[in-house]
Amino acid sequence: MSSLPLGPNKNKMIFAGCWLVWSLVHVAILRNWLLSWPSAVNDALISNGLLAAACWLVSNNLRYYRPRKGRYAYMLILCAALSGLWVFIVKLVMQELYAQDTTYLNFLHVSMPIRFTIALLATGCVALLSLLWYSQEEQKEIETRSVAATQLAKDAELFKLRQQLQPHFLFNSLNSISALVTSRPDQARKMIQQLSDFLRGTLKKEENQWTSLEEEIEHLALYLEIEKVRFGHRLHTAVHYDNEAASFRIPHMLLQPVVENAIKFGLYDTTGEVTIELHAEATGDGLLVTVRNPFDPATSSPKQGTGFGLTSVQRRLYLLYARTDLLQTIAEASIFTTVIKIPTA
Repeated sequence: MSSLPLGPNKNKMIFAGCWLVWSLVHVAILRNWLLSWPSAVNDALISNGLLAAACWLVSNNLRYYRPRKGRYAYMLILCAALSGLWVFIVKLVMQELYAQDTTYLNFLHVSMPIRFTIALLATGCVALLSLLWYSQEEQKEIETRSVAATQLAKDAELFKLRQQLQPHFLFNSLNSISALVTSRPDQARKMIQQLSDFLRGTLKKEENQWTSLEEEIEHLALYLEIEKVRFGHRLHTAVHYDNEAASFRIPHMLLQPVVENAIKFGLYDTTGEVTIELHAEATGDGLLVTVRNPFDPATSSPKQGTGFGLTSVQRRLYLLYARTDLLQTIAEASIFTTVIKIPTA
């Protein structure tokens, strides 16, 4: 529910200040009509006190009920009815107080139309200001809910993408272990142990969406050890990054699918030795990560789609940074290059 316009202390002070100024003007006007000081002060205090209560009633009522668009005539009718009631109560109270003062009673009778007009203007202005206040409060609430809903949807998709990474990698690793069980059982057992260490480390980091580049590369080394058991001497890696880049915060498990993609295109369709290069450097506007792998254009097709791995990376980067230019792939001279840009938060 929207807050009251007079809820904030600042607004209360402004309202009280305006009413005090108007009360002083009211007293001055009555004195100009040659009323006594006591009569002028009492009239101002009682009239304006009741009028302030009427304005508060209008504002508070609009908190629970606001006319639909095009039906603001109801507000005018409400303000007119409330102003008429206010005039009646003021006249009743002042007649009781000054029943013997004919001069004041004559003035009171003559001033009724003016009082009604002033009350209508005051309540009408308060009604308009209150409508504007509540409309802005509703718009803020709608925007807040919209942002919260968007954030929840984004977090849910990010979580889904992160959860998909493990089965995607796990299935490939299990297939490799299955192939090694009969031919190289010792290597299969070693790979199972390394896979266990990798998954254990992944679960420990699961609650943290962000990690440093250095921690990410240390975790990535476990994955590379698994792949080296699978491919033996054929797989070599070269990782380079400076101290400034080491502490840069990046999304957790961002590099593993990129390196997996490089191994897929670099080793699956070849029989020779392959070196996967990873280079990271801090730039003026963020972090630049480059992953390179050789490929055979005759047997590999890196240009035809990126598969789940790079697609998930690109989607995660978009959800986190709302940019579509943070992942690029280049295939030329038998070298496939993946470039990732991580903006400074």
